[in-house]
Amino acid sequence: MRVLDLISIMQNSFAGFEKAALLNLLELVGRFSINLIVMLILVRWLYFTNTRRKDYLFTYFLISSIIFLLCYLLEKVMLQVGFALGLFAIFGIIRYRTLTMPIKEMTYLFMIIGISVINALSNLETNLPGILFANTVVILIAYGLEKRWLMKHESSKIITYEKINLIQPEHHQELVNDLQLRTGIKKITRVEIGEIDLLRDVCYLTIFFETTDVRDDLHINVRHKKESGED
Repeated sequence: MRVLDLISIMQNSFAGFEKAALLNLLELVGRFSINLIVMLILVRWLYFTNTRRKDYLFTYFLISSIIFLLCYLLEKVMLQVGFALGLFAIFGIIRYRTLTMPIKEMTYLFMIIGISVINALSNLETNLPGILFANTVVILIAYGLEKRWLMKHESSKIITYEKINLIQPEHHQELVNDLQLRTGIKKITRVEIGEIDLLRDVCYLTIFFETTDVRDDLHINVRHKKESGED
């Protein structure tokens, strides 16, 4: 009889363990799904449609997923607030060694880290409205900035230019027309003349232009090696 009781207790314990594991798995899948949906809206729709930067698209999705899984799984060992703040500190001092991240991309990095930490560590049973509210507010603010308030902004690029005879004041409009034709920018609002290298017959210009499409804001380096004699 005792053996049967022991077997029954083991079966009940195993069934309870299976049920708890299933609930934990469902919670993980649910949280990760919420986080993934938010990342698709913020990164794939708002960010990528404005920047067309596939490198950061790849980076943001992987960092968000890794941060979420780290926070969720390590939360069981009581690494909650301190762990989250540590993540912010680590990523806050990161300046990718091969490339300095622009301010906008760094802001998106902080945003996806914050959202991933919130979605992973918040109490889903008692604070689900708070989680949904936080995600919704971030999405709305990013949408307002990207799609409404900052539709037009002035961008600038430094280019190397070899037709130094056009930098004279009387040839300003001809200079602007030539730059627009060669760079593909529809409207250059102003041009600032920087360093002039008379030995190489080149100068460095800073062009300013309004854009609503980041594809107009690509890195521009106008340089004709054959005309300028560069190797």
